[in-house]
Parts: sequence; structure tokens; C-alpha cells
Amino acid sequence: MSNDRYTSPLSERYASKEMQYIFSPDKKFRTWRKLWIALAEAERELGLDITKEQIEELKEHKDDINYEVAKRQEAKVRHDVMSHVHAYGVQCPNAKGIIHLGATSCYVGDNTDIIIMTEALKLVKKKLVNVIDELSKFAMEYKDQPTLAFTHFQPAQPTTVGKRATLWLMELMLDLEDLDHVIGSMKLLGCKGTTGTQASFMELFANDHEKAKKVDEMIAKKMGFDGCFPVSGQTYSRKMDTRVVNVLAGIAASAHKFSNDIRLLQHLKEVEEPFEKSQIGSSAMAYKRNPMRSERIASLARFVMVDALNPAITSATQWFERTLDDSANKRMSVPEAFLAVDGILDLYLNVVDGLVVYPKVIEKRLMSELPFMATENIMMDAVKAGGDRQELHEKIRVLSMEAGRNVKEKGLDNNLLELIAADPDFNMSLEDLQKTMDPSRYVGRSPQQVEEFVEQVIRPVLEENKDLLGVKVEINV
Repeated sequence: MSNDRYTSPLSERYASKEMQYIFSPDKKFRTWRKLWIALAEAERELGLDITKEQIEELKEHKDDINYEVAKRQEAKVRHDVMSHVHAYGVQCPNAKGIIHLGATSCYVGDNTDIIIMTEALKLVKKKLVNVIDELSKFAMEYKDQPTLAFTHFQPAQPTTVGKRATLWLMELMLDLEDLDHVIGSMKLLGCKGTTGTQASFMELFANDHEKAKKVDEMIAKKMGFDGCFPVSGQTYSRKMDTRVVNVLAGIAASAHKFSNDIRLLQHLKEVEEPFEKSQIGSSAMAYKRNPMRSERIASLARFVMVDALNPAITSATQWFERTLDDSANKRMSVPEAFLAVDGILDLYLNVVDGLVVYPKVIEKRLMSELPFMATENIMMDAVKAGGDRQELHEKIRVLSMEAGRNVKEKGLDNNLLELIAADPDFNMSLEDLQKTMDPSRYVGRSPQQVEEFVEQVIRPVLEENKDLLGVKVEINV
């Protein structure tokens, strides 16, 4: 590692080695060579004068890339593709005349981008499925644990810890649907030529339309794709990059929401992210346990959501069949979106796998608010015992305001039950009222909703993707 120049924190701190390799020079240039081999094979199979020996020579050197030769050539010609054509030809003297035959630079550049993004999307899916798996286990474990729910971060009706987790899960399931759709729509550019007309292939194949069309189909099959875009300019539509990065931004947004909730819960001391034995929370305050993993999720997520503007603007500003103002932007915006989301999902999985729940704190906060939330049930019981509903409603309103003032202005415990018991119009003892304080009476169908959601929605998806389960992650810092 060099300490005298900028290095990307995405590589040094956040993204996994697996995702980094997908966007590495080795992966890129080895894919270029695979594409040149696929092109040569297709052209030979369609009748061009290319020998089997030439193709075998290309295959022999598909992975041992002579980077120094390419680097020296690029310093002369200022063209990365032609530099690597030259370098490949140095290693394959018998085949050098047929490398890149009929193709333009985007043949290797754009097809490689699609191949790499597709592979990266599949890795994102693998990690997303594992997060869903771990989170569903958490939801089931705590499906019956009543907790205070909030609207506007103000106390509302109770829910359960598990039910709250299904809200995070639901967003991830929407992301998975979008991800599957995008993966299923990935197509290669194929070999369309300088302006997308395949004119060079019409020349090579003596104006044989069927052979010119067949080239795309054969290349796609050799590279493991169902097909190519039916029409294009010199490049595939940059709208495809927009779709890809938008789905990454959606995952980032879901993770951000989760991380916010965990940070708030950690402030309330109800749920905490994992905290290692020797971890330091603050350089000044030794007692602190900061939710730094969740904060990092939020931080990286904001980067990805903003980064999604790059492909959208690039797509909108392309001129006619090709301009080059996409190139420098694409080199950063697309890989960095993937590297950041990879880091986000590793953190998400790490946090969910080690979440710590504090039932006693959860119960204490819920019980301090529950008397207010039980007033409807208390009033109905009093009406059954002969009370007037309208009069009792007004009395409960007044007593609730008094109990609220006791809590907020005097710092006392919530004494609403005592106030109600002391009013003869309710005809209920304190013991009777305390029987209404079972939190499970107020969580509605939360436990059943968790069970139904996990069994009917999550489990089928996990079964369908069971070969992706079992991911283990490492957090660098």
C-alpha cells in the first residue's frame, strides 16, 4: 500500500475482496480477451478465413495479460483498446491479424461493462438474500415481544419487536423483486459497429444479412447471455446503467431506514448493534457505545443514493449514436455504487446477526405509556358496569391530562390508573385496572402477521435461493 497518494476507502475499508475483484483490471482485461475469442470463433463458424490454430493461440494467452506492453503502447497511441489489441497480438503473432476483426472499441468496453455489472448484481443478490434470511430469523424470535410503537417518534399503539423487523424485511423484499427484474433484463451490446448499423459485418460477410445478425446471437451464447440489445448506437443505451444503479440506490435507501431505526432504538437502550469486547465508543467518554456500524450504513447509503444521479444525467446527455462524456463518469459512478452497496450489505448482515435486545427496558418504557393506550378498554369495561360513555370519556380525558402533567412537569410515574380507581364513576378497583395492563392485549395481530409474512412470503423466496445462503462477512474497521 502506498501512503503518499489517494486510495479509495471503498477498497481499503468497506467493500469485500469478492466485489473488488469483479471491478479489477484483471477481470476487465481477461473479459476483453474472452470477448475477442468469442468474436473470432463466431466469425470462423460463419465462414471467415480464421483458423482453429489462431483461436487456440488466443485461448492460450487469455489470462496471462502482458500489462507492461499494453501500458507502453497506450502511452504512444492514447487508446486503451488498441493498446490491448497490440499487447495480445505480441503474445499471439499468428492470430494478431484477426483480433478485434470488424469490431469497434465498444465491443469489448460495453460488453465487458454489462458482463461485470451482471456478475456484481448477482453478488449483491447473494448478500441481500442472506440479510433477508437473518432478519427473518430475528423477526420470528421476537414476534411475541411487545414494544412501544411510534408515529412521528411519539408513543403510539404497541407493536412487537418482530413485527417492526418485518417492516425492514418488506422493503428488502421489494428491492429483491427489482433486483431480479434488472438481472433478468441484462443483455449484451453484441457487435454492432461504429454507429450500431453492423456495416463492417455486412462488408465482412459480403452483405449476408443473416450472418451479420447471427454474430450477435452467437457471441451472446458464448458469453452466457440470452441475447443482445436488438438495436443500439455505438454503445448500449446508458439507460441500462441508470436502471442498475437505481436498484442499488433502492437497496441503500432500505438499509438507511433500518440503520436509522437501530440508532434510535440504541438511544432508547432497547436494541443495540453488536459491540466488540475491546471496541472503543468514544475517545473522551469511556462509557459510550456508539452505533458506528449503523452510522456507517447510513453514510454509505447516502453516497449511493446521490451517486444514482450520475448515470441518469449521463443517459440524458448522450448525443445521437455516441459521445465520450460518459466514459470518465462511468469509470467511477458505476463501480463505486456497487462497492458501496457491497459494504452496506456486509454491515447490514453483521448488525442483524449480532443485534442485542433488552426486554426489561422495552417493557419498562411500554408500561409507562400503556395506561394511556388502555383507556379505551377501561372505558368500555366501565360502561359494561353501568357507566355513561360520554361522561366517562370526558373524565378519562381530564384524568389523562393530569397524569401527563405529573409525568412531564413533576417527573413522577404515570399514575393514571390510581386516578381512575379513585373516581367512583368508573366503579373499578386498582386491581381490576391493573388486569388490563397485559401488553399482549394491545399488539393486535402482530405475532400472527410476522408468522404469516415469514412463512408465506419470505420462506418461499429463501427456498428458491437456498444455494445463495451461508454467506459470512468480515468488517474491516
